[in-house]
Amino acid sequence: MFETLKSAFRVKEMRRKLLYLLAMIFVIRIGSQLPIPGVDGSVFKQWFKSNTGDAFNFFDAFTGGSFESMSVFALNITPYITSSIIIQLLTIAIPALEEMHRDGEEGRKKMTAITRYVTVGLALFESIAMTIGFSRGNIVKDMNFLKAVVVIASLTAGSAMLMWIGERITEKGVGNGISIVLAVNIVSRIPSDMTTLYENFIKGKTIAKGMLAGVIIFVIIMVVVVFVLILNGAERRIPVQYSKKMVGRKMMGGQATNIPLKVNTAGVIPIIFASSIMSFPGVIAQFAGKTNGTGIGSEILRGLSSSNWCNPSQPQYSWGLLVYIVLCVFFAYFYTSITFNPLEVADNIKKQGGFIPGIRPGKPTSDYLTKMLNYIIFIGAVGLIIVAVIPFFFNGVFGAHVSFGGTSIIIVVGVVLETLKQIESQLLVRNYKGFLNS
Repeated sequence: MFETLKSAFRVKEMRRKLLYLLAMIFVIRIGSQLPIPGVDGSVFKQWFKSNTGDAFNFFDAFTGGSFESMSVFALNITPYITSSIIIQLLTIAIPALEEMHRDGEEGRKKMTAITRYVTVGLALFESIAMTIGFSRGNIVKDMNFLKAVVVIASLTAGSAMLMWIGERITEKGVGNGISIVLAVNIVSRIPSDMTTLYENFIKGKTIAKGMLAGVIIFVIIMVVVVFVLILNGAERRIPVQYSKKMVGRKMMGGQATNIPLKVNTAGVIPIIFASSIMSFPGVIAQFAGKTNGTGIGSEILRGLSSSNWCNPSQPQYSWGLLVYIVLCVFFAYFYTSITFNPLEVADNIKKQGGFIPGIRPGKPTSDYLTKMLNYIIFIGAVGLIIVAVIPFFFNGVFGAHVSFGGTSIIIVVGVVLETLKQIESQLLVRNYKGFLNS
């Protein structure tokens, strides 16, 4: 990793891209501290603490503390994530979007433009809902029409700007812009989470107990990180053999290759989708002031809140964890079905004169790929669930109460690995260009 970065800084073009990335990260962190005009951040922090452990913890972890301090980046890129979920779901339901998805680079640009418009629309909707909630809860003092417009405009513009920054990082930086923005937000919360762990498990203990607790925490985090690394790197390679054929006077083909099917094909997308859906009802209820009731609706909301899962004193609410696991498995299969089409891959292999040893070309190849993919997706989904559930278990049983968890570790590790791959590939392309120019 360090060798890759060292090599990148030696190259002028890559150095410029990395410096641009650092400048954008600086802008993100500055924006996360800028207060919304007319909103007292200290009042909102107190309100947030009184509601801690509910759905808002998910947003605060993904916004790098911007939501807790109610800065101009309070919504962060959560509208973009929600927008992406909506567009991905509609791709299956609407034939025009499905055709656009298959239409190569032009189709991708149109899909990106639609996602942007939906993102701004969602940001505006969420900003209006939050402003109404602030007014009803008396969180923002002396709310009037002008102040409401300023708050709505600030929140919407902040979310749109972060989406723009993510796209600029992709275009002018090292790629993976939106993912990098999300990872930066998560990493920025780690110091405060470490402080929380220290105060809960180490502070006030004897030296022996404190050291033991520190070692246990460190080992658990390292085990999860190593497991995530293994999960991200694991793949099943399907061998493909190409037959020889005469082209002019030369014999072409005959080489053997493989189709690498990643075990964690969908990445962290299933967890993000599932977490977003699980937290959405709680956010709406929070702003509507409907969280302190005693009816069946309040019981459902408590079950959907991850802060109530794995709690020995309230085992009845852990049904929400089962719903979460089912959603993770569903989205793992759903997202992979969008991004990988076995029938299309089988047709391409057949057209190029290739075949999987022991499997006939055409539909048998497609059926074989589907069977292998379903098996691999299930293993990947189980791995994701294990990583995601570990923090819920420690938060519920031991009261760890930290915002980062399996989801955060998967995102950060995945983004770091993918960014390093992007840097290495760009360095490799530059070396080829230099060789050809010479």
